[in-house]
Amino acid sequence: MSASDKLETTDSTAELAAPNANDWVAISEVSLPVEAASSWVGQPNCGAIVVFSGTTRDHSDGRPGVSELAYEAYEEQVVPRMEAIVAEARSRWGDIARMALLHRIGVVPVGESSVVVAVSSPHRDVAFEAARFGIDTLKSTAPIWKREKWDGGESWGLEPQHISEIDELADGGKTEAGKDKG
Repeated sequence: MSASDKLETTDSTAELAAPNANDWVAISEVSLPVEAASSWVGQPNCGAIVVFSGTTRDHSDGRPGVSELAYEAYEEQVVPRMEAIVAEARSRWGDIARMALLHRIGVVPVGESSVVVAVSSPHRDVAFEAARFGIDTLKSTAPIWKREKWDGGESWGLEPQHISEIDELADGGKTEAGKDKG
């Protein structure tokens, strides 16, 4: 399996295998390997490892009692966009040693990771900036939809969401007025 393949399995305990290359891009129907991604990005020449893990929480704005999230992805578009995000990060921060960009699809129970961004570099500033760019740009450029179930309702996030192109995001993936997209 290449680094950019979706993990094809019906075994919910299967793990996503790290690639032999320096970029790890994948979508998966199984739990994301946060610790494995952190270990994988580490390199002897790197003094910085930054890992961001976005987890399902038990509430959302105006929606108490969130019990689950489910993600659907336009897979033919998501993986190439994720690869382009990593490529753009590498062009902006040439000191990146390894970068992982992993996203879960399907049901993600409360407390589990839905997205992981891990970056290693010789110095912390590059690792922090590249990781922030990775998550912000993924959220605004990848066609991934979220269904949220909470006490009293559910929603597929039908609020309009413009999918941007990576090169449109001069500010590193932030929305208007510098606010995070979510």
